[in-house]
Amino acid sequence: MQFKQHRWYAVAFVILFLAMSVGVSGYLWGRSLVSPPTPSSTDLSKAHQTPRATATPPLNMAADVHLVIPKIAVNALVEPVSVQADGTLGVPTRNQWDGVGWYQDGPIPGQRGSAVIDGHLDRPGALPAVFWRLHELSEGDMVMVEEASGHTLHFQVNKVASYPPDNAPTTQIFGNSSGTFLNLITCAGQWIPQQHQTSLRLVVYTTLV
Repeated sequence: MQFKQHRWYAVAFVILFLAMSVGVSGYLWGRSLVSPPTPSSTDLSKAHQTPRATATPPLNMAADVHLVIPKIAVNALVEPVSVQADGTLGVPTRNQWDGVGWYQDGPIPGQRGSAVIDGHLDRPGALPAVFWRLHELSEGDMVMVEEASGHTLHFQVNKVASYPPDNAPTTQIFGNSSGTFLNLITCAGQWIPQQHQTSLRLVVYTTLV
């Protein structure tokens, strides 16, 4: 399956339903897709015109950046990732199980729009990975993204939701430009051996404060 750069809905869908398909085995990747909605020409025009400026300076993602979630003891190196030629999202390579991937074709955390960071739920042998406890977050909890220089952005959880793979609001997760957001994604639910994926996708929505 080929993905063109301007088909951002399709890219978003791939990230949500391929990148996070790590289940009990910890290393099998799901291949079951449901066709995403095709955006209208108006939607595509708005997507390309999304304002990128904000009063809060965005992070320098080329620097040493970490995702910090005190409640669940996460302090993870953030690595830029994007969709590969085969339609799957590249995973962190420097620290695959304890690091996280920032979708670099979307907004930088701190820019207007929906920045997205994903991470593994578990690793081979069903051992915990970086987002093992992500489901414990609730409204009001804090999520930080910080540079080694000390520049830190603070986001507050406003919603935690789980969706079946064929019923996730991809526009809300990847395309909401009404504010400055950071959305965290991992897999959840039961492992489905026949599909090499889990039954749910967990999304933690946060807003810049």
